[in-house]
Amino acid sequence: MTDSGLRPTFHPTLRLCLLPLTLLGVCAPLWLHWGEPGLFLAINQACMLLPAPVWTGLSLLGNAWGVLAVTSPLLLLAPRLQWAWLCAVPFGVLFARLGKGLLDSLRPAAVVDNQLFRIVGEKLELASMPSGHTLTAFAVASSLYFALDQPRRSRFVWLWLLAAAVGLSRIAVGAHWPGDVAVGACLGVIAGLLGHVLWRRLGAAYWNPQGWRLRVLALLFAATVYTLLDAPLDFEENLLLQRFLAALVSVVLLVFAMRSAKALRVE
Repeated sequence: MTDSGLRPTFHPTLRLCLLPLTLLGVCAPLWLHWGEPGLFLAINQACMLLPAPVWTGLSLLGNAWGVLAVTSPLLLLAPRLQWAWLCAVPFGVLFARLGKGLLDSLRPAAVVDNQLFRIVGEKLELASMPSGHTLTAFAVASSLYFALDQPRRSRFVWLWLLAAAVGLSRIAVGAHWPGDVAVGACLGVIAGLLGHVLWRRLGAAYWNPQGWRLRVLALLFAATVYTLLDAPLDFEENLLLQRFLAALVSVVLLVFAMRSAKALRVE
């Protein structure tokens, strides 16, 4: 579009992408690894004040299956918000795959003496940049935040804090450099904003409780239950949490099925 036919204008949400891009530039000392490995070691050791399950549980919120489980109540309460973060997923996957494929940078465990820091779970050495878990967490946080009405957003600032905690957890478990987390956060916000633009183009049929789209989405949640119960996601420490989340999703699916059956009888 143009303003008076002379000057090009852009979607307001796309203009917001300038902020994470600016932050990406400000964070250059981090992703250039200035001060490493000292900064990584300092953060990792400080995080030892909390037990490993705290950090592995937070890290689960950067796993797509974990996010599906935690947000499953939205299927009943606010399906339009469920679609909001799902619209950001394709962009997040694209950014993560491109970054890891093109950069192929080494993780801390491949560079630093493993005796100097805490490693939780599998020892990872390759594909460090960006942090995919952090990217996912910030994509979800930003897409949900901007999908909310303007007056309500101030009450959901905690979404950003939770996403930051997920990023911190990736350093705490010894999987990523601070620079990986910073880049993941910036790319995640961009993915969330792009997803928001896509979400705004969806019609009301996507969150119609009687529509087939939500019923197809329910199948994805059924797959989530299976995945949560099948094997540990990233960490053995998360098994108990996964069972709890599987139970939560199962209850949501049961209520959704009952509502759908009732709607079909009415029809």
